[in-house]
Amino acid sequence: MLTSLADDPAGGLRWSACVRDAASGAVLASYEGDRVLPAASVGKMLLLVELARRFAAGDAARDAPVRRGTERVADSGLWQVMDAASLTASDAARLVGAVSDNLATNVLLDLVGLDAVARTAASLGLTHTVLLDRVRDERGPKHPPVLSRGSATELSALAASLHRGEAVDAGVSGEVVSWLALGADLSMVAGAFGLDPLAHRESDRGIVLWNKTGTDSGVRADVGVVTAGSDALAYAVLAQWQDGAAPATRDEVLAAMRAIGASVRARLAGSSLHRGSDAGRGGA
Repeated sequence: MLTSLADDPAGGLRWSACVRDAASGAVLASYEGDRVLPAASVGKMLLLVELARRFAAGDAARDAPVRRGTERVADSGLWQVMDAASLTASDAARLVGAVSDNLATNVLLDLVGLDAVARTAASLGLTHTVLLDRVRDERGPKHPPVLSRGSATELSALAASLHRGEAVDAGVSGEVVSWLALGADLSMVAGAFGLDPLAHRESDRGIVLWNKTGTDSGVRADVGVVTAGSDALAYAVLAQWQDGAAPATRDEVLAAMRAIGASVRARLAGSSLHRGSDAGRGGA
């Protein structure tokens, strides 16, 4: 299932990957699963877990307005180009889940705090998977070198725990999954499933997917759960390579990630993967 992976010392390419049965948590395949690599925006999953926990505990309100400040961050997201100066906290979480919105991430971090996110991550048994900082356009010597880091072993276990409703509890897990199911980035592992990037919350050809991706210079990461019938596989695939590597390295990484997705799809092919049709589905 992970036969497409190989480190490339010449280009600094390193992988960490793990695929599990989501129901049992049993590891089905692993390649350097315990290796800790930069995870880019994947670490935002931890923020969403803490936010959902606060909603469930009554420590924060879903409809509470959160305002963007004067700080602006570029790259992923929509809020930076929207007219709305404030959103509800739950809508900000939806933006993080759908388009990994950097501005919404920072506003929600201001609401809950990095320390609380770290405590919740530790309570989930995560020791190497950490959200280290807020999103910054430029990182200086006084800042953490990356936004987040993690291992495929831990991240796939987190994904499986969310699927089973065990990340804090069923209510918290379900809310986080509902936000991540909005994710529009199917460029990596999830690219092999043939789904509509803008509309895949419902079953399509028997497949249900949710995932969170991360992208940075020399970094690609994809973590999620794909379900077909009664079978579900949790996966985490992280890649890091040198900025100065050959331009084709990114293409090779993305191709290898989609090959893993194809293997995951084939593994699920005995279930209801090809049942159903596109009849009645609207376009996006």
